[in-house]
Amino acid sequence: MAADGEPTGGPDDKGITMDIRNKATRIDLFTLKSVQMRAFHMTWFAFFLCFFGWFGIAPLMAVVRDDLGLTKGQIGNIMIASVAITVAVRLIIGPMCDRFGPRRTYTGLLAFGSVPVMCVGLADSYETFLLARLAIGAIGAAFVITQYHTSVMFAHNVVGTANATTAGWGNLGGGITQMVMPLVLTGILFLGVDKGHAWRLAMVVPGLVLLVAALAYWRFTQDCPEGDFKDLRAAGRLPPAGGGKNGGKGKGGFVTALSDIRVWALFIAYGACFGVELTLHNIAAIYFFDNFKLDLATAGIIAGLFGSMSLFARTLGGFLSDRWAGQAGLQARVRLLFLVLFAEGLALLLFSQMTVLWIAVAAMLFFSLFVQMGCGATFGIVPFVNRKALGSVSGIVGAGGNMGAVAAGFLFKAEGITYQQGLMYLGIAVTLASLPTLLIRFNEGAVDEVRGVVPVPAE
Repeated sequence: MAADGEPTGGPDDKGITMDIRNKATRIDLFTLKSVQMRAFHMTWFAFFLCFFGWFGIAPLMAVVRDDLGLTKGQIGNIMIASVAITVAVRLIIGPMCDRFGPRRTYTGLLAFGSVPVMCVGLADSYETFLLARLAIGAIGAAFVITQYHTSVMFAHNVVGTANATTAGWGNLGGGITQMVMPLVLTGILFLGVDKGHAWRLAMVVPGLVLLVAALAYWRFTQDCPEGDFKDLRAAGRLPPAGGGKNGGKGKGGFVTALSDIRVWALFIAYGACFGVELTLHNIAAIYFFDNFKLDLATAGIIAGLFGSMSLFARTLGGFLSDRWAGQAGLQARVRLLFLVLFAEGLALLLFSQMTVLWIAVAAMLFFSLFVQMGCGATFGIVPFVNRKALGSVSGIVGAGGNMGAVAAGFLFKAEGITYQQGLMYLGIAVTLASLPTLLIRFNEGAVDEVRGVVPVPAE
């Protein structure tokens, strides 16, 4: 066994993740020498850039609203469209990682996703803008690949921390774009371009960046510590794509993941944290712009603070999940997730009642802490549910985040419900959504995992 690797699998293991050897047992942040750490840094940075494409238009919506003459209901539909398509793409992208490997899948998504981002500026009506926003939403599936890639690169003693950190630092892009894109718009306006054209030109910037990221991901990563899935399968060192004889439809396949109640409990949990996060990315800037009468740049900076908590809070959720499991067993990961989600719901209720700007900002940051921790704690559990169907489980749970955002979107498109009321109702829903996590249980082998680096049997 290598000093930083975890040999896993055996002759009877048929799932992809069970046959991968030399997973890293520690996270060395300040090195790019190992393939594991190159994947770690490339995957969070690619996801970070995806957020620029995905939500780059969100802090500019006040300008887009005036330019295209959008109503509150239409803006709500646009919000829903931006996250709805991601549900379907995430369900598809997980099995694609199993089949083609995360390197090829991520490269393709980045390249194809750059096109609608650059082309959204061609929209000249509500309908064309809605369609463009729908297409851009596919980029959100990058999250599934991010979690998949770190899950096949890192051993179980640090996989929760690795998953949470790459996703958290990637999610930071959702906050930074709220701050940066208004500045990009301001720079273009400074050149003498009118607002109606400036927001369109501004979106070319994240589109081009995504295209460059696609080339970098192809150049600097590989599927797993030992190489690419395609080469390993050709050498007989990994099982065939699709789950062997059953073609992915038997045990460990997509159908098995769909029939697992634990997967659906995590689906709901992720909707309650990441779904809420996506919702805030969509409405935060315009919420502070309208409710507190701020200028666009200031509202964007405040909205960006919400996402900035992902710099450390999501990692904290994953770290605590690893730590609690090491001290009290695998079931402790579930207890942590329940507590964090319950606290998130209460914190959101508190934020929804704030009417003084500085108190509202403080309450938003407190609420964001639990949102991000909930995301990290959720994917601290995912790698242990069914290791033979990691891509399918990751895709289904990841889709839950977007389903949560779609459901929340209907709250904020209703003309009779203010944004403040919508946040209050959402807080109640999150509190209730914490309860299904208590249904999650693990088999005897998983529960008895030792605190050292010992592979957990697949279920």
